Amino acid sequence: MALFIFWMVPGLRGTILLLSLIVVFFIGVWAAFQVEKTDGHDASIINIDEMVGMWLSLVFLPDGISWIWWIVAFFLFRFFDILKPFPVGWSQKLRGGWGVMIDDVLAGLYTNLILQLFIRLLLR
Repeated sequence: MALFIFWMVPGLRGTILLLSLIVVFFIGVWAAFQVEKTDGHDASIINIDEMVGMWLSLVFLPDGISWIWWIVAFFLFRFFDILKPFPVGWSQKLRGGWGVMIDDVLAGLYTNLILQLFIRLLLR
């Protein structure tokens, strides 16, 4: 869904995307905390964390790059979200909605950093 919104709303880039994901992050922390009370930690009905992580994977990528890089971002984000390299896996132990959200933030940061590096090296 995050990738679809990113594609459909061309104005959702750069600083606007960053501000949007910050707002959605804090809504997600609150919502995950509420869901945790009834459905347990990181319940499968919570997916706002995936949206934040995916948007973070895409934020500040160079303008005009091919949509193929967006697809690469999706799969790379999923890879880090599933594999959970340190400190992604460790962050899930944080209490309340923080652990639910932070692991996807870290996976998104890993993805973004790798993409920034590869895009700059390959598109020189």
